[in-house]
Amino acid sequence: MITISASDVGARVTTRRRVPEGFRDAVGTLESWEGGVLRVRKRDGTLVEIPEETLVAGRVVPAAPPRPGRK
Repeated sequence: MITISASDVGARVTTRRRVPEGFRDAVGTLESWEGGVLRVRKRDGTLVEIPEETLVAGRVVPAAPPRPGRK
């Protein structure tokens, strides 16, 4: 089920998309949704570009819990 839209830019999201090998997930901040492409910035800084026609699931999720040993 896809419950995200372009109005969720700036929110933390989880996505699942079709790839030739099956499916791939990405969790991070939805940076943009323009021209049929979603851009999700993962925690490690990687930018994932997702063509919207490959998106099979997506939703807004709560902020990540703090990592142990970090403030």
